Amino acid sequence: MDDEEIVRLTAWVRGRVQGVGFRWWVRSRALELGLAGSATNLSDGRVEVVAEGPRDKCLRLLELLGGDGAGRPGKVTGVTERWSGARGEAAGFLER
Repeated sequence: MDDEEIVRLTAWVRGRVQGVGFRWWVRSRALELGLAGSATNLSDGRVEVVAEGPRDKCLRLLELLGGDGAGRPGKVTGVTERWSGARGEAAGFLER
């Protein structure tokens, strides 16, 4: 597996993640890592995070999403992930 390979991570984050600044926090972490994509509130209470960039940077974002939560707003109870090829659709990182 090539850490420099450009990939697309889609992660669905469960827990108390809406209305607590979670999307802003995700956007900040993604931009620090140089990733493009979005964080979107879903009607079922989850947040969908789509990030494109080098595999190692996407893996780091995934670790931050599901990790111990130091400094992360809200409370994450689970993360479901899907990996695919990058589409190159996003420029920057959006909160939706």
